[in-house]
Amino acid sequence: MNYTSLIIDNITELLTKIVEFTQTRQKILIQNIYDIHSPGFAPKDFLVDEFSALLNDAIDEHIQNQRLVLRDTENTKFGFDGAIEVKPVIDTYAEELLEESQNEYIKLQINKLLENSLNQRIAAELLRQRQRAISSDY
Repeated sequence: MNYTSLIIDNITELLTKIVEFTQTRQKILIQNIYDIHSPGFAPKDFLVDEFSALLNDAIDEHIQNQRLVLRDTENTKFGFDGAIEVKPVIDTYAEELLEESQNEYIKLQINKLLENSLNQRIAAELLRQRQRAISSDY
């Protein structure tokens, strides 16, 4: 069995999941800014640490057993067809901050957007490099 090709596929799959996660999270964070004055608004976000832990567990499983296993949680579901579904949760810290200071709340959302954008760009660039490496092998 060619384990190198498995590693390439697994790396590609993980990078794709990161790009999808960050693209969807970006929409949630932007909505948090747009809806700031909407009645009953509660800011939402994804559980980034949970998602990161899921990917770390998948990498550990791959290292130990040469297979990639993506486990579901209450908020993150991995489909058999490669799809990922992430459920946003209320961001209680942001909610409290919004009550205290709109300016600080906006700064928090912007900082989250910047961090998310950086993660997305890194994953997308690594994915492009991976795809070029795969293409050059054939």
